[in-house]
Amino acid sequence: MRARRTHQGSAPLLAGLLVLAACGGERQDENEVSGDFPVEVVAAAFPDDQKLAKSSDLTITLRNAGDETIPNVGVTVNGFNYRKADDPNLADPERPVFAVNGVPVEIGGLPEAKDATPRGCDSAYVNTWACGPLAPGREKTMRWSVTAVKEGPYRIVWRVNAGLDGNARAVLADGGDQIPRGTFAGTISDEAPDVRIAEDGRTVISGDR
Repeated sequence: MRARRTHQGSAPLLAGLLVLAACGGERQDENEVSGDFPVEVVAAAFPDDQKLAKSSDLTITLRNAGDETIPNVGVTVNGFNYRKADDPNLADPERPVFAVNGVPVEIGGLPEAKDATPRGCDSAYVNTWACGPLAPGREKTMRWSVTAVKEGPYRIVWRVNAGLDGNARAVLADGGDQIPRGTFAGTISDEAPDVRIAEDGRTVISGDR
């Protein structure tokens, strides 16, 4: 399987909805400045060899290529889920293609489990991560750890945001008004992962290592 990657512009802006933060009831888009903010996609990667039950990281590194601080740099990702055929008996028609992995953390000294998505970048949108201000020349790497759970073709489409309500807009660093975006597309194989047990009888070794 070979995956296709593209970086091109012209994508719709985030809908200008009024959203509430998870705590305090404060709008995440409150006082967002207006303007275009140049962003360079330094790197965007997702492994080509996708297989059922195999974990992998999707990473996107962004750089503020302009002279002003980006108000709330982030990324919208679509394609981790697919929509099952409409069924009135289904409370939620969304089904995963890639399940987001969990990661253990401590909150207030107590063990918790969090999604392995960009830390500190959660927003009121289920498919959008907003990481806060990014100063000129600074970079931000965003990482999602996922596991393939449905064989067949997949298509993940992502785009860069400079804010949550559309006032601040990310544009390509090389000029113009196109939005930085990209696609990962390919096929998830149903071939069993190549693993073996090490000589100690306990350690599981992937064939990729």
